[in-house]
Amino acid sequence: MKSFFKMSETYAPTLKEVPAEAELASHRLLYRSGMIRKSAAGIYSFLPLGFRVLSKIEDIVREEMAEIGCQELLLPVVQPAELWKESGRWDVYGPELARFTDRHGRGFCLGPTHEEIITSLIRADVRSYRELPLSLFQINMKFRDEIRPRFGLLRGREFIMKDAYSFHETQESLQEHYDLQAMAYGRICERLGLVYRPVEADSGQIGGKVTTEFMALADAGEAELVYCDCGYAANTEVGEAVFERIPVSAKPVEIKKISTPGTSTISALAKFLDVEESQTVKALAGKTPEGILVLFFVPGNRDLNMIKATNLIGDFALLEEEDFVKFGIVKGFIGPVGVPAKTRIIADGSLENDRAWIVGANEKDFHFAGASIGRDFNVEMFADLTTARAGDSCPQCGAVLDTARGIEVSQVFQLGKRYSESMNATYLDANGKEQNFFMGCYGVGISRSLAAVIEQNNDEHGIIWPMSIAPMEVVVVPLAKEGDDAFRVAEDIARELADSGIETVFDDRSERAGVKFADADLIGWPVQVVLGKKGYENGTAEVKLRGTEGKVEVPLNDVASHVANLVNTEKLRFN
Repeated sequence: MKSFFKMSETYAPTLKEVPAEAELASHRLLYRSGMIRKSAAGIYSFLPLGFRVLSKIEDIVREEMAEIGCQELLLPVVQPAELWKESGRWDVYGPELARFTDRHGRGFCLGPTHEEIITSLIRADVRSYRELPLSLFQINMKFRDEIRPRFGLLRGREFIMKDAYSFHETQESLQEHYDLQAMAYGRICERLGLVYRPVEADSGQIGGKVTTEFMALADAGEAELVYCDCGYAANTEVGEAVFERIPVSAKPVEIKKISTPGTSTISALAKFLDVEESQTVKALAGKTPEGILVLFFVPGNRDLNMIKATNLIGDFALLEEEDFVKFGIVKGFIGPVGVPAKTRIIADGSLENDRAWIVGANEKDFHFAGASIGRDFNVEMFADLTTARAGDSCPQCGAVLDTARGIEVSQVFQLGKRYSESMNATYLDANGKEQNFFMGCYGVGISRSLAAVIEQNNDEHGIIWPMSIAPMEVVVVPLAKEGDDAFRVAEDIARELADSGIETVFDDRSERAGVKFADADLIGWPVQVVLGKKGYENGTAEVKLRGTEGKVEVPLNDVASHVANLVNTEKLRFN
């Protein structure tokens, strides 16, 4: 026999006031509903109701991983520095990696991710191709020392994540498992009730060339994506920018040096010359680690995409003030003509056919009109350098792209041999020859997914949980004092529901009806059963599905079966 929960015994300290730092709905509602409490910036405690939701999300993830043969283990949060030094990430990961030394002076870090330690584990134990493919996952705490933790669980320093790692003999085997993980991630999103899109993405510090993010669409999302009805979608960090730019001239014209006082911005220059911003050429200057000047050029009405630029040429740094003097170029008036020898000039592909650039003259208050590729300067390479945006053409079908904002809830990566080569992780193939593993990694933000669900499912009263992950499925609210007949019958209904396997909470508190109703909506119990003295006298209880306007009067003898049917019907929507 299953017992129902009593609100009087449940640690769920609800609040009327909104925390001052809470900017997003998920942060406000999780705090007010008594599901989380802040311990430090970006670090939260999960109270019982919040923990129940987390556990349900984890159960869904475990079920989907079991379906594709991914086995669960648990890896340490504290990781040895030498493993990160082997992979080459110890010095390049950045200040987000929390480093420390133990009493013996040995270096460690708090794991923001676990590629190094899983690779170390597998290289020690897996020796033969007969043991492959192998797929393992964990659900564990991660720590990244975010410079500005905000938005509650969406950008915290400590967070709960499911991360999986797979090891393969061939690229084909990796691709097959990558596709299985991606399909499982789609099912996870659907079972969480998320409206989502899988999008092309950047692999960032994880590494690898092929990756897909799963974005929960939400106005509060930090990421921007472009998408098309044909199914194409990409994070704007990496989405291909396909757009038409009409060349100023397709043939070389006379180059002219023009006095353009006070035009250090594209908008000022275009207004001064009475041309469209798209007809000018914007420049951004940086330097490579070797100290070589690199100039990027894009149409004046577009922005350089720093991730695309970095992926194209490797690491570079934007110029400091003293660098402009050193290289002999002028900020706000940068151009490709007369730059120092060995300067790397890289331009957006949309400029390739234009033989009359309007561009800076590397002299204060002067620009060139008619600067021509091949005659006045040379371009090392043309590439996609700008950020895709609404109105661009879909790279797959040519239709017009639209944009949306999203919350990254999960991501899958093909790592290739990135870690197995740097960490010398090998196995013996069928010919007895040592080979490096092909690897993949796959992450689901458990705590982030919780927040994303709330961002998509809330109203002015509180949270609207999908039945699949609600902290409890039904609340029974008596509007009578303990000892009254209405209270006793309401308690019997709660017990009958619990006995039938329905997760039930009984609000037995001696609070006013308004307080109970407000808390029921705030916490977001999916089904609310209300019984007062009048209803008891009429032989009916009121049943309401959270997030809907309709309330149904149900005969007392039928309440348990009616609610059970309602709960089970809702559950089917998320399976």
